[in-house]
Amino acid sequence: MTMPVISRISVQKHNKERYSVFIDSAKGEEYAFSVDEDVLIKYQLKKGMELDDLSVTEMLYQDDIRKAYNLAINYLARRMRSEEEIREHLRQKEVDETVIQEAVHRLYEYKFLNDHEFASAFVRTQMNSADKGPELIKAELKKKGIKQQIIIEAIAEYPLEAQIEKAVYLGSKFAAKNSRDSSKILKQKLEQHLLRKGYPFQVINIAMEEIIVEKQEDLEMDALKYQGDKLLKKHANLTGSEFRRKIKQGLFNKGFSFDLIDKYLNSLELE
Repeated sequence: MTMPVISRISVQKHNKERYSVFIDSAKGEEYAFSVDEDVLIKYQLKKGMELDDLSVTEMLYQDDIRKAYNLAINYLARRMRSEEEIREHLRQKEVDETVIQEAVHRLYEYKFLNDHEFASAFVRTQMNSADKGPELIKAELKKKGIKQQIIIEAIAEYPLEAQIEKAVYLGSKFAAKNSRDSSKILKQKLEQHLLRKGYPFQVINIAMEEIIVEKQEDLEMDALKYQGDKLLKKHANLTGSEFRRKIKQGLFNKGFSFDLIDKYLNSLELE
């Protein structure tokens, strides 16, 4: 059986780094396949060269790797990526797993991939540009496929002093925004807020000592009055002991002390 012979190789119109290979056939010249420039050079493709099925299969496999590699490079051009992010991007492009493995190997070979550097850079960026605590950052790194040991090493970029400073700043803003809550409720909300932001209890406990949560009695009474006035409207249809009981229960649930609640209710009776 006569093997096909390359009749022509031409650069593609819309991609100057890819070449179309044509062969002579019984029907005349026909398109056979296309390859990247690197593959063309590697296999020294030229006019008049005979092609066998095994060589073509190997060429096309290497071309698939090159295409996957180029997809990954374009994806990396926007920002650093983890290995798992690259793999997932290529899977979404329906690249075969064996091809992905080879493309990833090549990315490491040319130092375009490094999960250690990625994790350290990610921690520094989040520390400087976001309000996230270390636990949230660690969870995000895990989601990006970073190994646990690498995460542990990278999070060292976020020292305890910086965590406390950020937690105090965020906590103070939160406390100011929620000044109409009782000291008790504000403390609970603040702890939950910092936990959701990814700060560990060790940092939260230190930060809470620096954030003004316990209010002076007059400020606590201002907060109580604000909450109490809302309850007055809610229970305006009630009277007597039932009215007093509902107001008292509502304010207690909001974290105010019985002494301040009684002062507030007594002031209402005087009015």
